Amino acid sequence: MKHFESISAFNQATGVKPPEHPMFSILYANKDDHWPGDVEFIANFYIIGFKKLTSGSVLYGKTKYDHDLGTMSFIKPRQKVTFRDIRLEEACFLILVHEDYLAGSALHNEIKKYHYFDYDINEALHLSPSEEETIWTLMQTMNKELHNNTDAYSKTIILSHLNTLLKYAERFYKRQFINRAEITGAIATRFNEMLAAYFAAEEAHKSGLPTVTALAERLNLSPRYLSDLLRQQTGKTALELIHLYLIAEAKNLLKGTALNINEISSALGFENSNYFSRLFKRTVGLTPHVFRQQSLN
Repeated sequence: MKHFESISAFNQATGVKPPEHPMFSILYANKDDHWPGDVEFIANFYIIGFKKLTSGSVLYGKTKYDHDLGTMSFIKPRQKVTFRDIRLEEACFLILVHEDYLAGSALHNEIKKYHYFDYDINEALHLSPSEEETIWTLMQTMNKELHNNTDAYSKTIILSHLNTLLKYAERFYKRQFINRAEITGAIATRFNEMLAAYFAAEEAHKSGLPTVTALAERLNLSPRYLSDLLRQQTGKTALELIHLYLIAEAKNLLKGTALNINEISSALGFENSNYFSRLFKRTVGLTPHVFRQQSLN
């Protein structure tokens, strides 16, 4: 597997011309191009891709991009990516942004707040025609600036447009969650059902607290995508929903059984009762002991 430290090395390996700028590049391909060949790699740069494929595949880690789904994907540095025998349905582009290009700019930290860089490829962004037009316009504006004579304003202008593109992508993802309310609602239901089954089977006592990662894997989603989807549907992240479920179970055990605090903590999967008590007090406003005493009065 190749490790590309520079954009120039990536371009050379995939058979495209050298970049105009060593740390920021926009690659463009026309419909029916056979591009960029077969390559498996990790890289020290962000990749923002717009693509519709007629054949071939893109893998991000072990997850395959389905060419029948989505048009945009976002890949952060040092993630395993595979391009294999790609043929395009229509024109596409890749924006490559080296980490060092962002150094010293507000976007260096801002880009890490965009959760979709942690989504799997099969959770690509679906764009409407008007949204596609917005994204293409921003890409073309950056590309034009990239090919202008470089001056003191060039980088600031490019980064400003890039940040605008990322903000639009965040907006479009939220719209996608809303438009797929039936699907997201079904996932929220399955998420709660899995939590119920986990505790009904006493898995928590044997295996510990349920984790977002484990539940996401069973739903065939990335943890970040699952959390964002649930927050859009319920107003709570996956971890917050797990905690709320734990507290509800704890209240039931405190009110309806004679188990002591340590036994309840263990039954719910906590490694120690201190963590359980802190979470309970932070959520309920009372310690488990005080809650039990009040419920008995």
